[in-house]
This record gives sequence, C-alpha cells and structure tokens, in this order.
Amino acid sequence: MNIPESAPGAQHELRALALYWAGQTDAAAKAAGVIELAKSWHAGQLSLDTAAGLQAQTAIPGRPALPELISPKFVKHRSMRTDEGRAALIHALTHIEFNAINLALDAIWRYAGMPQAYYADWLQVAGEEALHYSLLAGHLQVLGHRYGDFAAHNSMWEMADKTSGDILARMALVPRTLEARGLDATPLTRAKLAQAGDQAAAEILDIILRDEIGHVAIGNHWYKVLCDERGLDPLTTYADLALHYKAPVLRGPFNLDARRAAGFSEPELEALQGEAQ
Repeated sequence: MNIPESAPGAQHELRALALYWAGQTDAAAKAAGVIELAKSWHAGQLSLDTAAGLQAQTAIPGRPALPELISPKFVKHRSMRTDEGRAALIHALTHIEFNAINLALDAIWRYAGMPQAYYADWLQVAGEEALHYSLLAGHLQVLGHRYGDFAAHNSMWEMADKTSGDILARMALVPRTLEARGLDATPLTRAKLAQAGDQAAAEILDIILRDEIGHVAIGNHWYKVLCDERGLDPLTTYADLALHYKAPVLRGPFNLDARRAAGFSEPELEALQGEAQ
C-alpha cells in the first residue's frame, strides 16, 4: 500500500489505515487502496487496536471535486433508450458504491470497543464495495464517461452524519435501511439494463446484489448484537430510531427473498410492508 510515512499511526494498524483511506479524495486511488488494505489484513500484515479513539484530521469522507452534489429532487432522470441515459444510470450506481466504500471505512475507524470480528466484517464490506466501484467506473468509461461527469446526491452520507454518535443508530439506519434498499432496486435496474442491451452492466449488478445481501446481513447481525447488549427489542428500537433520525419511509415492491437471506425476520418484514402501506 502506498501510505506516506507522514500519516501518523497509519502504517500497520487497521483502523488508522481505514481512517487514512476514508480521507483520501481520489476515488480510484481510494478503491485500489481499500482492496489492498483487505488483502494486507488477510495476509496477517496488520494489527488492530480496538480501543483507540481516532480523530479525523481531514474532511470525512474524502471525495473528488466532482460529481457536483445536488438535492435528489434536482437529479435528472434520463431515458434508458439512449446511451447518455444508460451512462447516467451507471454513474448513479458508481456514486452509490463510492459512498458505500466510505461508509464501511467509517464503521471501522469511528467506533471503538467492538469485537475484532466487527472490524473484519466491515473491512470485507469495504473491499467488496471498492471492487463494485471499480467495475462500474470501468464500465462507465466504456460508455464514454467518467465518475464525476453527472451530478449526484448525498442523502446516504447525510444519514451517516446524523448517526455518527451512536453505532446502534448507524447499524439500524444505514446498512439495514438505506443500503438494504438496493436489495429491492437492483433486480429491477438489472432488468432495465439487460433489456437495453447492456449485458455487461447487468452482470456487474449480479455481483453487486450477491455481495450486498451479505453486507446487509452484516448490518443486521451487528444491529442485533448491539440490541442484545443494551437489552433492547430490535423491532421497537428500529421504529424509535427511524422516527428520531427521520429515516425515509421505504416503499415497495420489496425483494423479500433477498431481505430474508440478509437476516431480516418475518416480524421485521411484516412491519416493513405495513409501514409502506
């Protein structure tokens, strides 16, 4: 990994390295660095200090100057029948995966005092999100564009900011709410891309859906571990957190099979469908 020696504490310790990469602004370098970070961890080359209270010295997350971030209501919807429309959709997906890298890194460096398995889980997520970003960014170039060519919105990171002070709220409202929405949306998006003749993009989304089921399952697991530790009921606690942090109300159709595979219980799915009505 190309880590400058001037990065304090960020040479061989996982959480410090996660913070380092979270602050980097070059999207391609961030993705490549996080993939290498995961490889270094699995090779036994890194230590882990679960107790360290880390402080960011740069803006988090580090992001490139482009794309321009605008309100979701101003993001243009383009026809899938045009090359430009498909490129805009792939760009939106690329932006989601870039944010997902930062969210996984944030879960590693920001929250101290968790078991080693927690940090290993979120490093796995970060590495897979980095791969997803790289695949989509590469396909975007095939379509004649680069990440940053279209405007994007920042709603996923806004929820991360809101929940930065409470790991329970973070697990409840980012992986198992906002990211879980991808379980519902991805099959529909994949079908549209395949129908438009973009089989390469459809195959990338197959990889993403497979991995995202595991990512949401990780969020579900640690949410329920934290609820158990605090003596809280997961179902009622989720409803309270969603109300307190003004989480978006999710609308169907829901990919119930994928959500079950990701660890949602039947009472949770019933509550989700009831809320949507």
